Amino acid sequence: MKDDLKNYLDNTKKPWGILFYKMVWEQLSLVKGMKVLDFGSGFGITANYLAKTNDVTAIEPNIDMLEIREKENNYTQILGGIERLKEIEGEIFDVVVCHNVLEYADEREDIIKEISRILKDKGKLSIVKHNHVGRIMQKVVFENNIDEALMLLDGGDIEVMSFGKVNYYHNDEILKWSRYFNLEKVYGVRTFWALQQDNEIKTELSWQEKMFEVEMRVCEIEEYKNISFFNHVILTKDLNNIDGCM
Repeated sequence: MKDDLKNYLDNTKKPWGILFYKMVWEQLSLVKGMKVLDFGSGFGITANYLAKTNDVTAIEPNIDMLEIREKENNYTQILGGIERLKEIEGEIFDVVVCHNVLEYADEREDIIKEISRILKDKGKLSIVKHNHVGRIMQKVVFENNIDEALMLLDGGDIEVMSFGKVNYYHNDEILKWSRYFNLEKVYGVRTFWALQQDNEIKTELSWQEKMFEVEMRVCEIEEYKNISFFNHVILTKDLNNIDGCM
């Protein structure tokens, strides 16, 4: 298990991992001088980055991940899961990030309700989630794994190393889980990068810079974000949202 986690962490340092974080952080570039919670903080990569300019608290249930987490910058790390969310005072955070977490959580509706409770009015929730269409595109084009693509098209499940089965969900489900969230924006993350089969060219700095420019230019265009490997969903809490769903 620990070896798998170390391999996964190593992959975040490779060009494809670097691009992922660079894009997500650029999309969060306005998050400065704020009180931030990173729920499901994993290796602390985003918590550590945001701690440069924010007051950050991170919650993660996997103690093995915490032992090798990023911690160059000061942030508060808490071991645990939803039970620790429930201990937090209401309406104290400006921003909550929850990246690649809800796909693996059985209690995701309760998690969203707790996040809504601890966010300030007009606070932001940043969710990064797997995009089902993008996963199928990668299976067909990059991996040439037609069998798994067909399985996904038929409603089958796929597992991610060290994390388990990916349970896909739609953006409108998030709005049903808490009546106070409004969908503000959806970005695409890794539209073309995950389809490029030449991994060697991905190590070239000039190529990375050009690819980043392309990815950022298309990340808000509907046609491209619909086929991206990840979606980055930004929601705003609005206590006056009487039209929301319970």
